[in-house]
Amino acid sequence: MSISEKVRLGMQNGSLIRKMFEEGIALKKLHGPDKVFDLTIGNPMLEPPEAFSRELKKLVENPRPGMHRYMENAGYTDTREAIAAKLTSETGIKFSHSGIVMTCGAAGAINLALKALLNPGEEVISFAPFFFEYEVYVDNHGGMCKILPSTESFVPDLNALEAAINPKTKAIIINSPNNPTGIVYSDNILKQIAEVVNHKSTSLNRTVYVISDDVYSKLYYDGGKCPRMLNYYPHTIVVTSYSKELSLPGERIGYAAVHPDCDDRKDVVAAMIYANRILGFVNAPALMQNLVRNLQNASVSVGEYKRKRDLLYDNLTGMGYSMVKPEGAFYMFPRTPIKDDLTFASELKEMLVLTVPGSAFKAPGYIRLSYCLDDRTIEGSLPAFRKAIEKYRP
Repeated sequence: MSISEKVRLGMQNGSLIRKMFEEGIALKKLHGPDKVFDLTIGNPMLEPPEAFSRELKKLVENPRPGMHRYMENAGYTDTREAIAAKLTSETGIKFSHSGIVMTCGAAGAINLALKALLNPGEEVISFAPFFFEYEVYVDNHGGMCKILPSTESFVPDLNALEAAINPKTKAIIINSPNNPTGIVYSDNILKQIAEVVNHKSTSLNRTVYVISDDVYSKLYYDGGKCPRMLNYYPHTIVVTSYSKELSLPGERIGYAAVHPDCDDRKDVVAAMIYANRILGFVNAPALMQNLVRNLQNASVSVGEYKRKRDLLYDNLTGMGYSMVKPEGAFYMFPRTPIKDDLTFASELKEMLVLTVPGSAFKAPGYIRLSYCLDDRTIEGSLPAFRKAIEKYRP
């Protein structure tokens, strides 16, 4: 066998999200793209805001000398200063550029944080349902992923959390607004998580870090500012990107930010900067760093995603599907009318509607639907959803 056994097994298990996405490509070739309704992958269909185009044009017409060269591994100082100012205004916490590392997307940021923190065999807690790749990222750096349950409303089970934290626990990953459910952890929930983690850290005489995946924090539907873990727990590392709020997933630009009051903050930041280099990222894309510097207040239309949420949610609940109404991001997670989510997703696929089984997120009995799509795709999927649930109606 020429490739590593670990990678071979990973390829076999793969990601159900990617598998369904690739099956969608094959079905579109067979039946035509207008006949297939793909709700699998969170690939935003909204174009970047006009401010992005203006900044790009300005940069092309007035290039900064040396702007395509290497910079320090943490990224451009002025870009990090702009991000620090934005975080300060959002949270009331005084950030500086020295606590921020520019990264190749949120995925790069999570890997930097885990590489910086983990010793072999240490544990990282995550709550099901969660983004599948977390488990792979933890394994990348010699850690063990401990999966805990959520409640019926998809918030973390705090009793399970308290019982699970032990001398091997190094970090907890939370994601709000959440992929795949679209729920948002309230200020009260975040405060309770912080209280549990702080209590256990004190009793164990060990810092347990929280890695807060805030990639959807700007896609929040209830107005005002999205609740942030930063405001409740000082040992928090924020990982995020501009993939969703600016519709730039292919540009791979994000950052990690360490709370100013975090234990060993300077060491953690230095370790992430080092990890940026040794993991082969070296630095985040220079062009994108130059662009996002002046786009801290720009965003795609959150109202447009909310409209699409309502279009899909109202139709599906009207048919009899049960789900928690998303409060952010651009996913929903309806319960399947049969326990076997894989079979139900397969039945929808036979009708040329592609979804992701909840099993991919360690939550069987559900399917994830992305609605960052054109209305034609959402509306075109509805007859199949109706036919599928009517098959199981008493």
